[in-house]
Amino acid sequence: MVVQSNLSTLNHCSSIETRKPATVLDSIPSINLKDPESKTHIMKACEEYGFFKVVNHSVPMEFIAKLETQALEFFNLPQSEKDKAGPPDPFGYGSKRIGSNGDVGWIEYLLLNTNPQVTSLKTLTVFRENPEIFWSAVKEYIEALKVMACEVLELIADGLKIEPRDTLSKLLKDENSDSCFRLNHYPPCPELQALSGRDLVGFGEHTDPQIISVLRSNSTSGLQICLKDGVWVSVPPDETSFFINVGDALQVMTNGRFKSVRHRVLANSHKSRVSMIYFGGPPLSEKIVPLTSLMGKQEESLYKEFTWWEYKTSAYKS
Repeated sequence: MVVQSNLSTLNHCSSIETRKPATVLDSIPSINLKDPESKTHIMKACEEYGFFKVVNHSVPMEFIAKLETQALEFFNLPQSEKDKAGPPDPFGYGSKRIGSNGDVGWIEYLLLNTNPQVTSLKTLTVFRENPEIFWSAVKEYIEALKVMACEVLELIADGLKIEPRDTLSKLLKDENSDSCFRLNHYPPCPELQALSGRDLVGFGEHTDPQIISVLRSNSTSGLQICLKDGVWVSVPPDETSFFINVGDALQVMTNGRFKSVRHRVLANSHKSRVSMIYFGGPPLSEKIVPLTSLMGKQEESLYKEFTWWEYKTSAYKS
């Protein structure tokens, strides 16, 4: 459509694939948000990896712990109870099936809309048992994460010399922002021990279509990213930090200067993995196009203009 064909395509991940073990990437950029040079380090990370870790952030650890506790309480409910919050529409509870083409993985999840103007009956079902506690934990966590995501986007604007510096962050702050929040649970997979070194995909290879994604997981490994040379590397877990993904929309807005990162999650044989991801998206009517201030006089746009609604619709159908 408007970007490379592999962007935002959820590959079919029901099969077990034989792969060489991915190497562990020890040099993942770690950005201290209090560092005066953080914008420079973020720029380099976005250009080289499309991915980096954020430390010394402002999100209270009690917010993280409270939400993870609530999420686990939900995922530990009997299957019949969880199913009442599904199937996803697209919001609500989903199990195994993660794509419109029938893609499946070793996963169950909750997808929630962060826009209070959009109410999903499936979402309300999720909070039926402990609405005040669960919903309060979700709201305070998302609000703190949104502040951090906007801070990162404004540092990116500083690094790119974009004026005004809220050019990117205002899209997330907009009351019509099409952002969403996802809680993923990957149960232990004992069957892995019988697969003789083969991998079971928990969530298949894909890029995130939004502007930016902010991920936090527990101490269980599984996340892998793909480097420029096509090599897959494992990302060491860090439950006190956040990982930032460049999304497809940001790749387009920077005219390909930043690359949205391909990533996937592999199942673990012994430990469950819980991840919490905030997907920062623009309003549905927002036109996604390379920013004029980043285009040189002779530089041509690599992408045709499109609205976020058009790309989102196309991405999830593909």
